[in-house]
Amino acid sequence: MKVSDGMNYAPKGKPQPVVKPGEFVFSAVRLDHGHIYGMTNGLTEAGATLKYVWDPDPKKVEAFLRTYPQATPARSEEEALADQETHMIAGAAVTSERCALGLRAMDAGKDYFTDKAPFTTLDQLSSARQKASSTGKKYMVYYSERLHDEGAILAGYMVKEGAIGKVLSVNGFGPHRLGAAGRPRWFFEREKYGGILCDIGSHQIEQYLYFASEEDATVTSSRIANYAHPEYPELEDYGDCTLTGKNGTANYFRVDWFTPDGLRTWGDGRVFIVGTEGFIEVRKYINLAADQPGGNHVYLVNGQGEQYFNANGVTGFPFFGQLILDCLNRTENAMTQAHAFKAAELCLQAQEKAVRIR
Repeated sequence: MKVSDGMNYAPKGKPQPVVKPGEFVFSAVRLDHGHIYGMTNGLTEAGATLKYVWDPDPKKVEAFLRTYPQATPARSEEEALADQETHMIAGAAVTSERCALGLRAMDAGKDYFTDKAPFTTLDQLSSARQKASSTGKKYMVYYSERLHDEGAILAGYMVKEGAIGKVLSVNGFGPHRLGAAGRPRWFFEREKYGGILCDIGSHQIEQYLYFASEEDATVTSSRIANYAHPEYPELEDYGDCTLTGKNGTANYFRVDWFTPDGLRTWGDGRVFIVGTEGFIEVRKYINLAADQPGGNHVYLVNGQGEQYFNANGVTGFPFFGQLILDCLNRTENAMTQAHAFKAAELCLQAQEKAVRIR
């Protein structure tokens, strides 16, 4: 796993299968973003069987097969979508093309699991909502900065158990390393990647809704900028946003592409959760200038005092097993469809309303 490169960051956990081999089959279709490896890791560790892989670029397929030799190269996207054994299509297409792939997957009778951001326009979101309703199929999203991070998962358990009382505020920080030389051309095209608040901002909004137990929120302000990359005029290298939840909670987040080369990982991602009886800080990927390796550092302060928890190997990644069982049983324990779509809607609204700093 490349800890210096966010695009190819693919966490691995201990196998925690919830099904037997062959009971839940998925195929990987479109490999444009490296998150497909994290998605595949999570599903296979939870017991899913990987059948087909397909991408129009044979080099991407070859690289994928080196990591997952059990997959069979499909002759076409249609072969994977039409396969009767396949329950789910997992895809990491170019962001602007993720919705169209999802619609085709649901029309083919498959549940769909896509990398974030799941949409680049509100029209795409509307079409996915309609298709999910009419077909009864899932359109799930890989919001990895919460779902594939043990520190964030542990913090979620603490919040649900009432360790800090009622949540009042969530602040998130999602800096990333740009690594421009290793990025595909579409990454720098606004129409294709959707903007910084739509893209990496989607992680921040999703975790806010989750930690604050909010079903809806209002974007109160948002800003975007290209401060330092004139050679990529359509790139937004900075963005921030504030939201107010329907139940009165507050959120602020900042995302950017300014991780310096001296940092040992791809970004100093953090979240601060303030409640009526305490607060939690999660240092997701690194503890700065400390000898402790890796991330998943959780700090809890409440009436009982100050506590530190290293979440590595503590929680595992339960989302993937829950998602598999949700698909088989038509339940919503991993994530509700309404939650997945609401997080996407708010990041699109934040992007649409953003004031550009010049």
